[in-house]
Amino acid sequence: MIVPYESLNQETLTNLIEEFVSRDGTDYGTVEIAIEDKVSRVHDQLARGETVIVYDAESESCNLVHRDWAQKQGLFQT
Repeated sequence: MIVPYESLNQETLTNLIEEFVSRDGTDYGTVEIAIEDKVSRVHDQLARGETVIVYDAESESCNLVHRDWAQKQGLFQT
């Protein structure tokens, strides 16, 4: 299920994004980027609709994914 990012309170949204950008495998290469900058970039992607929040009821977890992936999975109603 797609969760509109606007439906989350700001603190919850920030915590979700911080958890996402700090996961293993989210290294941005040889240049260190501040977590605040990473959070800002992801928030901008959410605002542009490039990234969406997906809630999985089975695992009771949320993830941020690219909109194209979510569409291919049939998570959007047309």
